[in-house]
Amino acid sequence: MFFLSRFRIRQLNKVSNICLLRFQANYNSSCKLAEVGRLDTPKLQGKYDTGQLFLHRVFGYRGVILFPWQARVFDRDIPNKRKNDVEEIAAVGKEVKGKIHTFYQVLIDSRDCPYIRAQTEAVTFLGNQDSSRSLYAIPGLDYVGHEDVLPYTTSEKNPLQHELFDKFLMYDPERDPPFGAQETLRAWQKKNHPWLELSDVHKETTENVRITVIPFYMGCRETQSPTVYWWRYCIRLENLGELSVQLRERHWRIFSLSGTLETVRGRGVVGQEPVLSKSLPAFQYSSHVSLQAPCGHMWGTFRMEREDGYNFDCRIPPFSLESKMDDKSQPPNVI
Repeated sequence: MFFLSRFRIRQLNKVSNICLLRFQANYNSSCKLAEVGRLDTPKLQGKYDTGQLFLHRVFGYRGVILFPWQARVFDRDIPNKRKNDVEEIAAVGKEVKGKIHTFYQVLIDSRDCPYIRAQTEAVTFLGNQDSSRSLYAIPGLDYVGHEDVLPYTTSEKNPLQHELFDKFLMYDPERDPPFGAQETLRAWQKKNHPWLELSDVHKETTENVRITVIPFYMGCRETQSPTVYWWRYCIRLENLGELSVQLRERHWRIFSLSGTLETVRGRGVVGQEPVLSKSLPAFQYSSHVSLQAPCGHMWGTFRMEREDGYNFDCRIPPFSLESKMDDKSQPPNVI
């Protein structure tokens, strides 16, 4: 069996086939351990099934897989050179070829939500289309890349605490994993796939800081004049180096097909200036943008300060904001 405490995976030992996960608690100096289950061998090929329990490799939370998505990953880890705004707009999606990769829609254990450096209400959607401003959030949903899944098994019938766990999954000791999808999960996925769908992922690394952006189209408000189109975007910052860095400022450029180019500057992100250290290397958040046009582009930089006093601009990879007005009849991009 392996054991965890809140919250950060620090070390993995194997002694006599016993897997022990030691976590560094971020709220005190002690390390409290609790039995969870048996660590499985991560899959190098293929995909994980619905109901697979896992630990997140970076953020350390307990989760369960609902269903996989197939996404195109555009990785722009190329030598840095500055572009002007016209070149940035033209470069979106054309600098590199997208490689197909598997991501998963997952539920996060509510016991871990207060301790992870990632927003746990990262999935939002437009409610009643007659309402001009309502945005709704579903707590405890996340998108996880295949390489970040550390699978485990347990004999518990209720191993995860989340209000949707029992509604979406049922226990079946004859299955592997022993939690299968209920019809409610299939119906929920079919109904809500337009704003759940993950299709493109964008990555770029500057000075050992990797930025990953996943945009989502949320829909439009046709009752407004002019029509307003909404997107959310999830951003993950990860420090791949040895020295700590702190995010100080953000600088966005937002281009709309209507012909407008907007600049947004400010301190930090979502009211925080997170430190990315060797022990806590990652931070993830979500935000929203609206345009008075069915598509546009975004790009920008984060101003980072390294612990040795060195300041640098970390590039946010350019990404498209595309509406899916013509894709209503298409099936969800699920594998």
